[in-house]
Amino acid sequence: MNSAEQDFAGGLLRIFDNVLLTEEKALSKGYFADLSIAELHTLEAIGPYEARAMSETASRLGITTGTLTVAIDRLVRKGYVERNRDTKDRRVVRINLTRRGKLAYRMHSKFHTLLVRRIMEPLDPQKQEMLAEMVMNIDQFISEQYRKYSDEANLKTTLDDSRRSMEDV
Repeated sequence: MNSAEQDFAGGLLRIFDNVLLTEEKALSKGYFADLSIAELHTLEAIGPYEARAMSETASRLGITTGTLTVAIDRLVRKGYVERNRDTKDRRVVRINLTRRGKLAYRMHSKFHTLLVRRIMEPLDPQKQEMLAEMVMNIDQFISEQYRKYSDEANLKTTLDDSRRSMEDV
């Protein structure tokens, strides 16, 4: 890796870490100090408008419904989420944000909006488009890697291929 690539990699990792740290600090000092980042991202996955099925929300978060159930139990106790059975199919559990949950969602969304504006506004339209394209490429690559390693069968094949490659050396 050349020095420009090392600088880019280091900068990208610092940005990722610092966004999460900033979100945590802002949460801990604000009105929603009782929320963790994971809980806030759960509220974001539920969304502010219509009720979502637990399975749909778990899928959006990339977790099991069992793991989501534990998180939702906490968010219900804290007053951010309501849980109800579907009126048409009682087997389906739907969750939606309470008034307090919607407020937390909006505040978190505002943080992201301010972050994007701060980065994009100084740039001319051509550079904004170039930056947006770069971010989309990074997002696509990371998403592909996540899917690759999330698929257990694919992961086993990847590990087996890696072992064979090492044996060939």
